[in-house]
Amino acid sequence: MEIFGLPVHVLVVHGAVVFTPLAALATIVFALRPQWRYLSRWPAVLLALAATGSVWMARLSGEDLQEARSLPDQLIATHESRGEVLALVMIVFLVLTLLGARLLGGPSGLASGRGAVAVREGWVEKVVPLALVAISVVALVYVVLTGDAGARATWG
Repeated sequence: MEIFGLPVHVLVVHGAVVFTPLAALATIVFALRPQWRYLSRWPAVLLALAATGSVWMARLSGEDLQEARSLPDQLIATHESRGEVLALVMIVFLVLTLLGARLLGGPSGLASGRGAVAVREGWVEKVVPLALVAISVVALVYVVLTGDAGARATWG
């Protein structure tokens, strides 16, 4: 499939390259700065949705491009396999971000205190932020590795 003569994959991959690091950074801030959670909760969720969607669109359009052009190169196989792992990582990333947005507490940005989420004592406030940081780092690493493999396959 093409848009204005360019393969869709070439266009949507830019969304994955932009939204994934932004989502990872927003999620790390959300996880590690409880006092900013009222500001970072929804941007982290929205960016996680955009990043996951763009990675999956890139994956699906990449498969279409590979079938249309029948490119058997080993470099493309590396890019494809890393893209498959990235797509699965992004599903875990999205689920954990949604879970964190629901479970992690924090103050409200309003003077009245409306919208504050109670901080839960115990394992939730310790384990969920660590899981969010870990999956964010994994997503960052895989988006770089996948993009690098794609650039090497394209530009030699």
